[in-house]
Amino acid sequence: MLGKLARQQDPNVLVGFDHADDAGVYKLGPGTALVQTVDFFTPIVDDPYTFGQIAATNSLSDVYAMGGRPLTSLALVCFPEKGDLGILERILAGGLSKMMEAGCTVIGGHSIRDDETKFGYSVTGVVDPARVLTNGGAQVGDRLLFTKSLGTGVISTAIKKGVAKQAWIDAAVASMTTLNKTAAETITKFAVHGLTDVTGFGLIGHAREMALASKVSLRLHAGQIPLLEGALDCVRAGHIPGGLKANREFAECVVGYGDGINEEIKTMLFDPQTAGGLLISVSATDAGDLLRALNSGGVPTVKIGEVMAEGKPLITVAV
Repeated sequence: MLGKLARQQDPNVLVGFDHADDAGVYKLGPGTALVQTVDFFTPIVDDPYTFGQIAATNSLSDVYAMGGRPLTSLALVCFPEKGDLGILERILAGGLSKMMEAGCTVIGGHSIRDDETKFGYSVTGVVDPARVLTNGGAQVGDRLLFTKSLGTGVISTAIKKGVAKQAWIDAAVASMTTLNKTAAETITKFAVHGLTDVTGFGLIGHAREMALASKVSLRLHAGQIPLLEGALDCVRAGHIPGGLKANREFAECVVGYGDGINEEIKTMLFDPQTAGGLLISVSATDAGDLLRALNSGGVPTVKIGEVMAEGKPLITVAV
């Protein structure tokens, strides 16, 4: 729908909604630009405090994905009129804990009555206009690194059905409550050309946006893509979220599969992530050093592919 709206002519808008990027960027002056994003959703875990943490982690991620530093946030709350306010307090407390960890000050918010609970934040950060990282900067020859693991979508679906094993829940929650802060701070020291976080559109959906914006093609190696414990079990059991199906219907047309890629792995490539990892396009020269720096800093990271010259298919998935 945004594509149908008129474009406002403002030279200070460095990244707007027409870029299909992770957040908007607005230049305030030399050396300073605002990074702005908003995200909220319904509960995906039973514990209210944990839900608040996940919502905050997810909301902060888009600022990190632009190379920015979060400064302030506004809470967005939808809550039943006769709901237990103790639950809402725990949601807010969980979110605040992650905002404090990020060094991002909660300065207010807005709430409405709603039959279904929803929670998230609008987050404002800052970035040097000369150091904005977008999904459109990937260069031919770059290596693709990925932090975190795929699987939060299918595991969250299993949680809602009451069939998720505790080990799966623990792994998914640990991933969804881990800030991309350390990763974002680490990559500033290396020749990173393109950056995006892998969230609701899944790995293929966000890789597609990077490839199109950068006018390149990507090659992914299925065997190197990390998966959360229990993710494949969920796929085999049919715990497939609606978002995964929608992602696949929309984006699989740009994917070419090599021999030996099984159906379960293909499915996982479209799994919608909550508070997912960063997909990093970095120069081949710096890729090894960045990979070591991230892993040494406690950010599990793997090389999952390469950037190639523009061609068809847009995304090749090899073994």
